[in-house]
Amino acid sequence: MSKLPACPQCKSEFTYEDGGMFVCPECAHEWSAQQAPAAAEEVKVWRDAAGNVLQDGDTVTVIKDLKLKGGGGVVKMGTKVKNIRLVDGDHDIDCKIDGFGSMGLKTEFVKKV
Repeated sequence: MSKLPACPQCKSEFTYEDGGMFVCPECAHEWSAQQAPAAAEEVKVWRDAAGNVLQDGDTVTVIKDLKLKGGGGVVKMGTKVKNIRLVDGDHDIDCKIDGFGSMGLKTEFVKKV
């Protein structure tokens, strides 16, 4: 079964199709199927541990000692990471840390400066 669009006036989910029109039974609004609002695209928003919105190029600070897999070593709490790049995937941040090189971090372990 296909998902019908919600009513553009009252946002009711109980719309139905009648010929070439959509009808809302709650507010009696009618609109054409060609004018159906397009589904809004989900825009990914990355937030740090404190809930601040992150953007490409921001500077963040590591809030917890992070053990590195494979190579050993630890990224210490308070390490400043400049010019981050946000990506989709397992780790949300691609960055370079002095002394460690390129790596991925999760947004839950950083705080925006």
